[in-house]
Amino acid sequence: MGSKARRASEWTIHGERVVDDSRRAVLSVADVELPDGVRFEQYVLRVPAAAMVVVLDDADRVLLVWRHRFILNRWVWELPGGYLDPDEDPRVCASREVEEETGWRPRNLEVLVRYQPMVGTIDQDNTVYLARGADNTGAAPDVNETERIGWLPLAEIQQRIDDGEIVGAGTVAGLLSLLLRRAGGRL
Repeated sequence: MGSKARRASEWTIHGERVVDDSRRAVLSVADVELPDGVRFEQYVLRVPAAAMVVVLDDADRVLLVWRHRFILNRWVWELPGGYLDPDEDPRVCASREVEEETGWRPRNLEVLVRYQPMVGTIDQDNTVYLARGADNTGAAPDVNETERIGWLPLAEIQQRIDDGEIVGAGTVAGLLSLLLRRAGGRL
């Protein structure tokens, strides 16, 4: 079996050792070498895949959750979503998370955008879906995840991002993807 040809800017990985392995993340240190021969250690975080949903209603409002993020020590608006369970379909996860976090069941999920949150350090597949409408189940939102829910006008989203009320990578990626599609006439 021949060796694979390396591209000019491709890094060489000499090994990777696990530093910590928890239910939601594996932290390791990779021994890497740059094309110019410089060798160093790079932290790597491997996290389970996640799914989120932009739920858009007929009045052009987006369903968001208001929650506290202790790492930032801030209250922020976020799309509902979460980690996939082992072997779980991303659509199933996305729908389940919206219902758990908001009490609304999304309709007709379609992929809006897929992304990696921090490609230099973190490996985590993320999928953001678009749901056009949702049905209220009557269930209360999960108190551990949601202070309150809100249907925010799509016309206010860019300003709320600019004001720092919406800062999470997945929420920003999903909402900006929706705004770009809308502006390009693809919605």
